[in-house]
Amino acid sequence: MSGEVRRAAEVLRAGGLVAFPTETVYGLGADAGNAQAVARLYAVKRRPADHPVIVHFADARGAFAWAREVPAAARKLAARYWPGPLTLILKRSALARDFVTGGQDTVGLRVPSHPVAQALLREFGSAIAAPSANRFGRLSPTTAAHVRADLGGEVDAVLEGGASEIGIESAIVDLSRGQAVLIRPGHIGLQQLEETLGAPVAQADAAAPRAPGTLERHYAPRTPARLVAPHALDAEIAKHGARTGKGDARIAVLAFSRPDERVDFWLRMPRQPAAYARRLYAALRELDDANCDAILIESPPEQPAWQAVRDRLLRATA
Repeated sequence: MSGEVRRAAEVLRAGGLVAFPTETVYGLGADAGNAQAVARLYAVKRRPADHPVIVHFADARGAFAWAREVPAAARKLAARYWPGPLTLILKRSALARDFVTGGQDTVGLRVPSHPVAQALLREFGSAIAAPSANRFGRLSPTTAAHVRADLGGEVDAVLEGGASEIGIESAIVDLSRGQAVLIRPGHIGLQQLEETLGAPVAQADAAAPRAPGTLERHYAPRTPARLVAPHALDAEIAKHGARTGKGDARIAVLAFSRPDERVDFWLRMPRQPAAYARRLYAALRELDDANCDAILIESPPEQPAWQAVRDRLLRATA
């Protein structure tokens, strides 16, 4: 792997694009200081120019150099969760240019924990801008095969790192306006953040900075998908007429319960939120590939531990 990492770092230095694993999802990386490389990244992603990207670093020292103000809360969270699945939004320093911040006065910073990501960052020796390695708004990739299926030959190198351990994107906390604000929930939950800070963490408001993965529709499969309450799932299946003789619609279902013989394609999901999150995007890709007319998703519990999963599902079905 060391040779592959060295070659990938050379690709980045030459202005190329490298997909690499993180503990959350696979990222599509470009030299965060190279305007042309980041412009190509945006073009391959088909990402709106005003939508910022998260910048990745090998350690907190490198990350905080890209911020002109580092409040005590940021240092607390970094000490507790970096390297790990947490992105901090801070006021940007001169190192963070408009082409990675979407023109905002803030920048998203992260130190990933995946050993391949760490090896690449250390070998490259500088910051890597890296949104998820997929087309904008679509399902994030959790394997190298997903990256190749989504982006094909438009990426100069793809580093293998196995299936992503967490499976959904990092939590994003805004610390640019005083109080900590949870912009995007993730594997690190609201209660954990508040315990670490010893203070309340607010939910995102209209004044929050633009941040990755926060549009109303995001993380979406190609097939139309709907969230269905557990008590309504049976009626929804019957309504669609799947295998009942009342219609010819092909239905795929993502649910906690055992398969229903009326349904063309059924995936049963774990009842633990972390295991569900780890499986989520791969499962939605599998349902997408079943070529059904609709996907019905049984709603997960409305409990704090499920906040991040619910966030992804609500956006996927918006």
